[in-house]
Amino acid sequence: MKFRVAREVLADAVAWTARSLPPRPSVPVLAGILLEVDGSQLSVSGFDYEVSARAEVDVQATESGRVLVPGRLLAEITRALPPHPVDLTAEGPRLSISCGNARFSLPTLPVEDYPSLPAMPSSAGVVDSDVFAEAVGQVAVAAGRDDTLPMLTGVRLEIEDDLVTLAATDRYRLAVREFAWRPDTPGLTTAVLVPARTLADAAKTLTSGPEITLSLSSGSSGEGILGLSGKDRQTTTRLLDAEFVKYRAIMPNESASNATLPVGLFTDAAKRVALVAERGTPLRCEFTPGQVTLRAGGTDDEGQAEERCDVEFEGEPLTIGFNPTFLLDGLAAVHTPRARMDFTSPLKPAVLSGVPEPATDDEAASRPAERPGSYRYLIMPVRLPG
Repeated sequence: MKFRVAREVLADAVAWTARSLPPRPSVPVLAGILLEVDGSQLSVSGFDYEVSARAEVDVQATESGRVLVPGRLLAEITRALPPHPVDLTAEGPRLSISCGNARFSLPTLPVEDYPSLPAMPSSAGVVDSDVFAEAVGQVAVAAGRDDTLPMLTGVRLEIEDDLVTLAATDRYRLAVREFAWRPDTPGLTTAVLVPARTLADAAKTLTSGPEITLSLSSGSSGEGILGLSGKDRQTTTRLLDAEFVKYRAIMPNESASNATLPVGLFTDAAKRVALVAERGTPLRCEFTPGQVTLRAGGTDDEGQAEERCDVEFEGEPLTIGFNPTFLLDGLAAVHTPRARMDFTSPLKPAVLSGVPEPATDDEAASRPAERPGSYRYLIMPVRLPG
């Protein structure tokens, strides 16, 4: 195998593939990145039996072939190379890398022991890459991180014809986002549970093209695979074989009071007050007409903080406590200048949602109407002392 490729192109493809490599591989070959040259195309691949990643780039090849090399080391080397074309040559049990005046020689891993990457499932439809990345980022923040509860570490992906719904929860908050997509088969209905970390990473890094293709296969128990592909890149992940919570029964359908918050000002105030909140203690929010007072701390042995912020509030005055981190995560995910928070009582979940800015006549005519309730973030309150 022998080829030449632009440094930036190689470094980008290797870095993207290396992101999916396991930190502690069960067998040594899974720490490798597979380089395959066929004609004038190079495939850069990684696989750990759960997640696969493959990037394809054009190269000037004089000899085809395949070689398996330590992935993270290759990523560090290609990132550090000078801005010159890179020549790579497989010479027996080693890979030679030349770039400008820099020379590297890496040991290879037994390529015959490397597992075959799973085939990409059949295409289910396409979605705008920026819409998909935003939606996954908004929802994945609420997923759990306790691997002993696999049903909470995933994002539920539901398809109902031209509508996709994403949902994730860690029992203390629940995030739901809806968006339109273009299915290959009208009337498609399905639901799968995707590992949240894998989905979030893929969504952020598959934005080089305008669209992402979603591919699905559902075999026997635990055998389902989700495929995501963009421009010159594709990844697959094994689906979680677990039952997701019935989240629609948790989401309140009505509220007794509501507040409209200026997201930037309210977020800054909450961050300042939360500085004195000890681990596990709530941020106290006292809503009255026209304002909210944020408080944290309170004992003689703790710091104390208080700040007022102007808001629009409808309903009887309400005092409620939140985990500051969970509240700030929801505010960061709203992505609108103003947000609405609906309450039923101080001991029941509150629901945070974005308030769309009014569109001009030209904007309204040029874009489809946003579906109501496209993003909702439910957050459980924390019982306040007294």
